[in-house]
Amino acid sequence: MRNISVRVGGSLTALATPFRDGYVDMDALFRLCQRQIERGTAALITCGSTGEAAALSAAEYSDVVVATVGAANPLVPVIAGCCAPSTAATIALGVEAAAAGADALLCAPPPYVRPTQDGIVAHIRAVAHATGLPIVIYDVPSRSGVSIADDTLTKMFENELIVGIKDATADLSRPPRLRAACGEGLMQWSGDDATAAAYRAMGGHGCISVTANVAPRLCAMMHRAWDNGDLRRFAALRDLLDPLHAALFAESNPIPLKAALEAIGLSSSEVRLPLTRATPRTQERLLKLLEQIMIAEEHAAHGPQYALAS
Repeated sequence: MRNISVRVGGSLTALATPFRDGYVDMDALFRLCQRQIERGTAALITCGSTGEAAALSAAEYSDVVVATVGAANPLVPVIAGCCAPSTAATIALGVEAAAAGADALLCAPPPYVRPTQDGIVAHIRAVAHATGLPIVIYDVPSRSGVSIADDTLTKMFENELIVGIKDATADLSRPPRLRAACGEGLMQWSGDDATAAAYRAMGGHGCISVTANVAPRLCAMMHRAWDNGDLRRFAALRDLLDPLHAALFAESNPIPLKAALEAIGLSSSEVRLPLTRATPRTQERLLKLLEQIMIAEEHAAHGPQYALAS
């Protein structure tokens, strides 16, 4: 098992789970994983909110993690989403992910129940001890109903309960605060594509991206441009991707993403209730954007002048 506590920066992808006729489309999932790896994605996050984990059965969850690990190993690490309404149910998912070969877990506070800060720490401690896997804490108040305080994050990091954070709060003042409290050892990934570029500028290490499902090479190149100090290319890629970020969140994630993946021939737009397929207006908006984006993506993927620097 690889150790996710090493630095994994740049573009990490929050994978969609493709469906067809009510079932997980394993062939499409493998193609999605393969495309991500070939185009520079640093890690794959499976069975998160983008992966419609809440709509997967226990057997499907295991199958998706196994398939993602099989496609990724040994090239990039796999982080499995691990979120349920109770600690016991979360542990059950985490044990399943560990058995399937996941390298780490992505854990948010249990949704709906709104635990206290002490409850969040106790929850993460229980999951970490039960699974033996490194944990990336997911701060996403819009879904979990509770924010994670900086002091709570610092406490969990100092007690070796977490190795990093996926930060979906869009608080751009946070990376330097956490770096001051925790040092460079705490990996900080944005969970918000729209502010991912600014998050890097504020000291973050990368982004766990929805947009990278569609344009993995462009997203990887943007982060690599920052790492290489190529601010002109960084800005150009930031501006190119910005309209796509907005369109992919025009409806609840991953509704527009699934529509985009179907439009470019990678998977069906099928989602599971209570999600519904994208409206015609969202589909039209995406189609207008995707023509330009996909020309740039394919050019970047195949043109030598766009090759990722080492």
